[in-house]
Amino acid sequence: MKHNVIESLRGRLIVSCQAYPGEPMRDPRTMTQMALSAARGGAAAIRAQGLDDLRLIHRQVELPAIGLWKDGDALVYITPTLEHALAVAETGVEIVAIDGTAQNRPDGRTVAETIAELHRRTDVLVMADCSTLEEGRSAADAGADLVGTTLAGYTPYTNKTAGPDLRLVEQLAAAVDVPVICEGRVHTPDQARGAIEAGAFSVVVGTAITHPTTITGWFADAVGSAQHG
Repeated sequence: MKHNVIESLRGRLIVSCQAYPGEPMRDPRTMTQMALSAARGGAAAIRAQGLDDLRLIHRQVELPAIGLWKDGDALVYITPTLEHALAVAETGVEIVAIDGTAQNRPDGRTVAETIAELHRRTDVLVMADCSTLEEGRSAADAGADLVGTTLAGYTPYTNKTAGPDLRLVEQLAAAVDVPVICEGRVHTPDQARGAIEAGAFSVVVGTAITHPTTITGWFADAVGSAQHG
């Protein structure tokens, strides 16, 4: 079963359906409708956050889901503790995404300890959201089933590239034996293709598909600059 879930993602698109706090779209029903639309468009899986969103998406969307729980204002906020991860697993998702960086986790557990406990107590797959090659290697060695570039450019010790960090994708693909998921700043179809060509197993796209506030801003800025150019 786990192998089948992973294989269903090979060379495919994963769509992240998330809204920021305070936004009009911050509602489980809206995110579920977004996920259903992504499924109709050809997504292989959905990535979403928040227990209510995940429960509803699990019930209504016939695709594998990568679930997470963003909580707190510390450096580690993506499914920051084992308890968060266990709660996400209980929503029915196939994959739980956790922070896979070297930063201290709020519950004091290491990434390796969190992955081991998740595997011992649940049957979910674990995706480690990393920011460096070393973190990806460590997560894979610790038993992560998938490794993502999600946090590249979002930790104090990494630089944010203009688009996806394809160099990190290449490095991870050559260094680990688990699927490498390219995530972060994939804003165009060409960038998504480039991620696969760089060695990514799958590509996650969120903002460019499911965040109309940002997309509107891109167009508004372009129109405005032309007007005043």
